[in-house]
Amino acid sequence: MVANPDFIYKPPKSPYLEIIYQDDDLVVLNKQSGILSVPGRLAEHQDCLQHRVMSVLPTATIVHRLDMATSGILIMALNKSAHVSISRQFEKRQTKKSYLARVYGHLTEKSGEVDLPLICDWPNRPKQKIDHEHGKKAQTLYRVLKEEPQTSLVELTPITGRSHQLRVHMLALGHPIIGDRLYAHDKALALSNRLQLHAMNLSLSHPVTNQTLSFSAPCTFEANEPEN
Repeated sequence: MVANPDFIYKPPKSPYLEIIYQDDDLVVLNKQSGILSVPGRLAEHQDCLQHRVMSVLPTATIVHRLDMATSGILIMALNKSAHVSISRQFEKRQTKKSYLARVYGHLTEKSGEVDLPLICDWPNRPKQKIDHEHGKKAQTLYRVLKEEPQTSLVELTPITGRSHQLRVHMLALGHPIIGDRLYAHDKALALSNRLQLHAMNLSLSHPVTNQTLSFSAPCTFEANEPEN
């Protein structure tokens, strides 16, 4: 990782794997902060959520990802037809997702939309950046839930699903997510030893029954304000 050369990968071991729902077609997980969704290229980056799930559910396949530092709801398909169906729902933006983030400072507008196109910042990959000429469309809705002395709890609803979208959009507003080793300034980084971004809710249609399924995972950092 060019942007973070001092990074040492130490994925959490407890809980090793947290399955919150499972049937014949899909499995829903509560991903911990600090573990990759899929394996990296290096040997020391092979421990990941996908491999842990496949050790008990060999047919599991990834249909979407969360950043390594992000926690929360992640779904995997357990057969090919389910994979196709769920992937199509993500591609057509038929799923509904919401995230909880703690950001630095207090937002002037307590709710709104960020509509800023994103592209990979190639010399500093894996970082992303705003690029109005070449970037892909990226939209995020936000709503302030609570103001704290130095920070704010914000609900984020991504309309699109670009890499690092929520992190870069909050940075663009001048309120980086605290604990963000890639994008936060020193003051925001010092307030937490993890990225305080959590995939809180996810709804989709079951790939076989078409029944609406809604899942949520409790956020471990929500109730704990930074002490600094």
